[in-house]
Amino acid sequence: MSLGYVIKEGFAGFRRARLASFTAVFSLFVAILLLGVLARVSYNAYEVAQSLKQSIDIEVFLNEIDDNSLHNLRTTLEEEELVQEVTYISQDSAAAIFKDEFGTGAAAMAELNFLPASFRLVMTSDTDIGRIDSLVSEIETYESVDEVRFNQQLLQMMEQRFQTVATAGGGLGVLILLAALILVFNTIRLTIYAKRDLIKAMKLVGATNGFIRRPFVVEGVIQGTIAGILAMGVMYLVFHFVLPQYVPQFGILAWPFGRWYYLSGAMLFLSIFMGYWGSQWAARKFIKQTSISQ
Repeated sequence: MSLGYVIKEGFAGFRRARLASFTAVFSLFVAILLLGVLARVSYNAYEVAQSLKQSIDIEVFLNEIDDNSLHNLRTTLEEEELVQEVTYISQDSAAAIFKDEFGTGAAAMAELNFLPASFRLVMTSDTDIGRIDSLVSEIETYESVDEVRFNQQLLQMMEQRFQTVATAGGGLGVLILLAALILVFNTIRLTIYAKRDLIKAMKLVGATNGFIRRPFVVEGVIQGTIAGILAMGVMYLVFHFVLPQYVPQFGILAWPFGRWYYLSGAMLFLSIFMGYWGSQWAARKFIKQTSISQ
């Protein structure tokens, strides 16, 4: 079968059912646009959560130990897989920090040198709270360690909130895609129904299901392509020109992985795939039914 014929018939079907095609394109456009916005906002929320997680340090307070034991402990901590950075805070440094935080009135207390030396550990960004708990329990068993502190409740709250948002966003995304897919399916179904007599005639002269199906699939791909391009353009205009004028904070939202074309390409690919999948699903189902009803 000629590729030119398939493409010509695909565009012809798009023109014949203009209202249904417009509805499918608009629905896909809204779905892909919402998913793109959701992906961009979620990516930035994830980046913020990761940076906040890195700001939650573990403080390892030390007993009185010699320099050799101190060096060995530091080496042990630096070799831990979850630890990104180890900073040693001597007693003098701890006193200086105490003075800065509590003012000159605390200078007399700082001179008492009552603050212990410590190590401050910065965790890797992808560390979950369960593994941190295990690490803390392990460090507490070291003979030269007096106490280990970290803000477990804050980290737990952050992880729970982010998981809730991610689950809700994922569920919303699935519902949006399902609605768009059903609309594409119905559009192609209506087009097939309108051409049912022609399809029966083609069957009588020996046309296969695949021959009849391809133009409808092309029509779905056209719908997906138009919807994807529109969604990409609108998202760029909204985030770069419209929203920053009213909510300046939106102007600093980063593109996923630092480049616009990753998310834009994913949006276009997903839109084309949804158009293809919905049209293929409808064409297979209803062309077969048309042949049975002959």
